[in-house]
Amino acid sequence: MRGGSGPTDRATGIDELLERVRQGYERTGPREAYAAHEAGSALLVDIRYAALRERDGLIPGAVVVERNELEWRLDPRGSHRLPEATGHDLRIVVICNEGYASSLAVESLHRLGLHRATDLTGGFQAWRGAGLPVAPVAPVAPVAPVAPAGTGQVSDSQ
Repeated sequence: MRGGSGPTDRATGIDELLERVRQGYERTGPREAYAAHEAGSALLVDIRYAALRERDGLIPGAVVVERNELEWRLDPRGSHRLPEATGHDLRIVVICNEGYASSLAVESLHRLGLHRATDLTGGFQAWRGAGLPVAPVAPVAPVAPVAPAGTGQVSDSQ
């Protein structure tokens, strides 16, 4: 709609949305997140997609949860929750690549009642830039060829 007050005139841009979302909680820096994790007072949750984890590595001790599964895995009442999702008072630090997607994820966790959820300012890149531990992704072992049933021989054609 041109010049009117249609739906796009009331739409929020991503920068404004992020600003509004982040006003609802205090974000954490890499060293603070590391210290909390080491003290056992925070669960680090890496929501980066596989290609970024493979390229850049993993944060030792962080739980990897794909973004599209986050709410199901961290809801303490959910039937698909992780064992670490012990209650609504759990301190969760969500980590994405640069600290943008994690802010939106935290808003969703707050809606589930996970009021202590926060995210890492600057994401994984800030963690690595601070010189904190990063582990390479372990290579996946190749699958051994399977013998066709009843032959006792290994086949290369599979």
